[in-house]
Amino acid sequence: MTQQLQHTTSFRVRFNETDPLGIVWHGHYVTYFEDGREAFGETFGISYRHIRDQGFLAPVVKCVCEYKSPLRHGDWAEVETVFVPNPAAKMVFRYTIFNRARQVVATGETIQVFTDMKGELILTNPPFFAEWKATYGL
Repeated sequence: MTQQLQHTTSFRVRFNETDPLGIVWHGHYVTYFEDGREAFGETFGISYRHIRDQGFLAPVVKCVCEYKSPLRHGDWAEVETVFVPNPAAKMVFRYTIFNRARQVVATGETIQVFTDMKGELILTNPPFFAEWKATYGL
């Protein structure tokens, strides 16, 4: 059975992230996803820095966000980041943002592919990524 890797990161909504309505501007949720993805990467050894050190890049090619409930300035929230295993040479992450009451605020997904340092698409799992997945039973 494949295990699920997940990481939770807490954050507080800053004033500059809100719009004139006093709620978080919709584009900042993508930043919260990235914060979660970076914390996940640092925790599990698959950070952008690690990928680059291996001679690859991992650009985001798809991002989806569904908004459920607004966040406001000063709110504390958490982004839960889950790695979705798949056999392809790509990384899929799913996100759930919760408010302090553990109500779902937003959900989303990103897909990243691998390229070489010149931006050419890599169609097979890079060796470091195959090893990483094997390490975690993915």
